Amino acid sequence: MELRRRTIRTLSEINITNLVDVMTVLLVIFMLTAPLMKHGIDVDLPQVSSKGIELRDEFVVTVDREERIYLNEQLISLDSLEKRLQEIYAVRPDITIFLKADKRVPYGSVVRIMGRVRRAGIERLGMVTEPE
Repeated sequence: MELRRRTIRTLSEINITNLVDVMTVLLVIFMLTAPLMKHGIDVDLPQVSSKGIELRDEFVVTVDREERIYLNEQLISLDSLEKRLQEIYAVRPDITIFLKADKRVPYGSVVRIMGRVRRAGIERLGMVTEPE
């Protein structure tokens, strides 16, 4: 009886096809769900026919339909808003505040908030709207 010697060859190539498939599926899932994960304050902005502004990492004052005031998604009172904006302005005098107000909020309330922003010393105030 003759014994044959078998040689075991190691495979030196890595098959990454399955890994690429899984990563592609995960990428598609994250691309579809990422916009849905961004939550914020529900505000129905007025629509205008002008070019919109791009919100950067600045401070956003939001007024919802119940006239609650938020500073960067944190609920705040009108008096506290002015104090907080003064503190921010002392550190960053070049700050721009963006105001998002629900279209059902009375004009007088929006103007009152704008006045508080101005009294805090902030001159650069942008109004956020939706395109038509």
